[in-house]
Amino acid sequence: MPPDVLAQWIADRAQIWTQYVSKRPSGVVAMILGIDDEKGTPQLFTCDPAGYFFGHKAASAGQRDTEAVNFLEKKMKNNPSLPFQETIQMAISALQFALKADLKASEVEVGVVRTDDPTFRVLTEAEIDEHLEAINPEPRHSEMLPGLFRDKLTLEN
Repeated sequence: MPPDVLAQWIADRAQIWTQYVSKRPSGVVAMILGIDDEKGTPQLFTCDPAGYFFGHKAASAGQRDTEAVNFLEKKMKNNPSLPFQETIQMAISALQFALKADLKASEVEVGVVRTDDPTFRVLTEAEIDEHLEAINPEPRHSEMLPGLFRDKLTLEN
């Protein structure tokens, strides 16, 4: 089933639920990502609880989604089509920007789908760590502190 058809189906169901008192609408934003078999292009849609669905080049959902979307819009304005590795790094950077924190590989889960390999897979912690190092080549603040204190502490009699 093409991603746009699935997004339309989910949005239709969500919209119907808003019309009945006995049915409680879902309280989540669904993100549908996939490869269109006919066009061979990646597609990303968000479906909200009111029954709206939208296509995106990049999207975010959650408490600080506005900050992440603004970051993505600024970064992708001049280059909307990034290579695979840069796309992953852009997504992680948007998350770091929105959260205003440096992330660790154990705190992030990244799922990917490629046009040349349309199977969904989750990146390993080692792969995520490589991307974090590419984004932040210098040691992250949380990793620097123990070394700073260790070098400065001396015991005197």
